[in-house]
Order: sequence, then C-alpha cells, then structure tokens
Amino acid sequence: MKKTMKAAVLHAVGDLRYEDVPMPVPGPGEVLMKIRAAGICGSDIPRIYVKGTYHFPTVPGHEFAGEIVDGDPELVGKKAAVFPLLPCRRCEACELGEYASCSNYDYYGSRRDGAFAEYLAVDRRNLVIMPDGVSFACASLCEPGAVARAAVRRLGVTVGDFAVIWGAGPIGLIAAQWAREAGASKVRVVDISPEKLAFAEKFGFEAYDKERDGLCDCALEGTGAGAALSELVTCMRPHGRVVLMGNPARDMTVSQSSYSQILRRELSLRGTWNSSFNSRVNDWTATVEAMATGRIKYEELITHRFPLSECNRALEMMRDRTEFFTKVTFVFD
Repeated sequence: MKKTMKAAVLHAVGDLRYEDVPMPVPGPGEVLMKIRAAGICGSDIPRIYVKGTYHFPTVPGHEFAGEIVDGDPELVGKKAAVFPLLPCRRCEACELGEYASCSNYDYYGSRRDGAFAEYLAVDRRNLVIMPDGVSFACASLCEPGAVARAAVRRLGVTVGDFAVIWGAGPIGLIAAQWAREAGASKVRVVDISPEKLAFAEKFGFEAYDKERDGLCDCALEGTGAGAALSELVTCMRPHGRVVLMGNPARDMTVSQSSYSQILRRELSLRGTWNSSFNSRVNDWTATVEAMATGRIKYEELITHRFPLSECNRALEMMRDRTEFFTKVTFVFD
C-alpha cells in the first residue's frame, strides 16, 4: 500500500493546496475507500474562502463515492457512497436514530478530513452500498439527493399539490423531481438566474409566474435569502406549508407586510437540515433506489468535471461565477 497520496488540503482560509499527505489507515470499524468521485457543494465555497473549517489543515469534501479497497473482506471491491455525518451514538437524539440532531457529531470534510483526496478511511456504519449500474459520479450525488428528499418529505407534498421550489441549483432541481414523484400536480421553480431557469426546463420545470400560475399549496425555500422568503410567503394559499432549507449567507429579514401574511394566511413554516439515515426513515436508500431505476435524474445535473489536481481552478470558477454551472464534480482515475 502507498505511504502517501494526493489531496486538496485547506491550510487557512483561501489557502487550498494540492499536495502529498500520508495515506489514511483504517481504524476499528473503518474501511479504506478509494475516492472515485466527489462533488463540490455550494457550502464548500464559503467554507474554503470565507469561514474556514473547524481546524487547519483540513481536507474538504462531503459529497463522495468510491470503491472499498481495504478493511472488511466482505466489503472490499464494493461501490459505495457515504453518509458524511458521524453521530456520537450516545446522546438522546442518537438513541432515537435522529442523527442529524446529534449534540456531538463529527463530519467528513469540515470537522475531520473529507473526500477531496485519493483515499479516505470511513466508518463502515455510514456506508451506502451502490448497485453496479450506478456510476461513481452519479453515486457522489447521494448526499444532495438525500437532503432534497428529506426536505420534500418534510414539506408533506401530497397528490394534487401545487409546489414551488425557490432556488434552481442542484438540490432545488432534485427536490423539484422528488415533489413531482410525490404526486404534485404542478411543480414550478424560482431563480434570479435566467441560465438556471433554462437549465431547469431540461428537467421539465417551468419558471413560476404568480400571475399565470396563481398561489401554491407548498413551497421549499432553498436560497437562504431574506428577499426570497419575503416574496415566497406572498405566493402561498391560506394554510400553505413552507420548508426552509437554504443556508443563509447573512441575516435573514422579511418585510413587515410579508410577516403579516404568514399570520393572516396561517402558514406553517418548518426547517430542514441534512437527512435521515436510520432503520425507520432512510433518505439515502430511497435516493439509491431512485438512482438505480432512473426515476430521478442525478448525473444530468453535472455540468463540469475536473481532476482533483485542478481543485483551485474548479473552486475559483464557482466562487467567481466565471462560467455557468449547476453541479461541479471531481472525478478520479
């Protein structure tokens, strides 16, 4: 086994280096994964260029899939994605299997080293074994796929609903597909980017027009912008349902009139964070099944593929928005 590998290492805010690092050694209960594809999440941009990770140096990357190459002999050779949240498995939330609410969790790619590397030692309990027919690039979209499914599940979409998704990025377009899969009679998307709206049409989703389409039954706020939330609540039918998913880049404020509409229309607002990964509710296994059957389009979201050696070029392109992109993915030989 090699003693070193290549990785994209964040040494300080804005200081990402493609360099040699020691090979990880699997500990008890872990397997060694050869990373074959790793997606760049929108949250990776502020994490790398603005906020930093929880300590330095850190290898980012929490959306990934690969091949198990060492550890449990029964798992070696299998293709897998990985649930990136490492729960403490001791707190009250963990006892219920609500790992996203764990009070002392760890996380690949932010609290500990992640998948912008050739290899990663991962907890076998977090493995999501993939069928052979699903590509590694597609499998790396399990994480945003599960997050989107969890949000739509919490939105409570039922047959005949009119659903609107605010934000036509990767998770928004996956969520729109899950809403359609759940039985929504009409699904529309909202975005300030004409290019994103044009891209959404490839998946069968038109831009929402309040004058044309009327008020909606349920809406997913995926932008994290106060202006979007203020607009969204004015588009809801009485007793409508709203799920808040977008990570806010700054303080969220809504206008007085919009806040009044939340009250007058008796809207239900609910937050969502991450996804469920337990024996009762598992957004990951549902995501894998949808990938395997082709019911939800995932790989079609990938607009850019880079080798890891071009990590800075890929991330700077996303940061500076020098090209249109939806999903940017590192692919490994």
